Amino acid sequence: MEIIKLIGILIIIVGFLLKFDTIAVVLIAALVTALVSGISFTDFLALLGDAFVSNRLVTLFLLTLPMIGLIERFGLRQQSVRLIEKMKGLTPGRFLSIYMVIRELAGVFSIRVQGHTQFIRPLVEPMTQAAAEAKYGELDEEDIERLKARSAATENYGNFFAQNTFIAAAGVLLIAGTLKSLGYDVSEVAIVQASIPIALIALVMVAGSNILFDRKLQRKYGKKTNLPAQKEEK
Repeated sequence: MEIIKLIGILIIIVGFLLKFDTIAVVLIAALVTALVSGISFTDFLALLGDAFVSNRLVTLFLLTLPMIGLIERFGLRQQSVRLIEKMKGLTPGRFLSIYMVIRELAGVFSIRVQGHTQFIRPLVEPMTQAAAEAKYGELDEEDIERLKARSAATENYGNFFAQNTFIAAAGVLLIAGTLKSLGYDVSEVAIVQASIPIALIALVMVAGSNILFDRKLQRKYGKKTNLPAQKEEK
């Protein structure tokens, strides 16, 4: 029965629904699929090792862990917030658009900033909120939550649409390897060339969305003009 070879998909679906460990679920699904397909356990380990070696550049993210520790140790979060507060005319939308550019450039050069937990929550989101408060004053809880959501969404957009703009990115290697195994003559360069216009379109759309978001905040709060006086009162 050839359909039994699809059991790995069922294992992944059930594992994700039950919120089991992602890596463990994927490895178990791969092992079961290999065994029902007639591949021995030894051959499975060999295939797994070859795949890891072929995509070893993906593990370079471990080099960023010491950097994250240094950021927390020396208070870069507080310093970055102070820097944002001093910038005149910087709105949360403009700041997130700038971050989108930086995030996509990071994808082009395969520089991993490690996403929400290590970068967005401790650094980007506080800077976005500081830009909003410096421009409009104190925000209500609903708009603060919107800033958090928009900061996280910007990370998702930049990572998703620009991750295949580097020729040795894991996604590019996976797409090229899969298509070649199916008999398609495709190169990694061609995949990158097709990914760059998509990244640029995503950048334009995110920037446009941020402009509309700034206009909503402007209509709701107006321009904050007495920031120094308010600070002195505090």
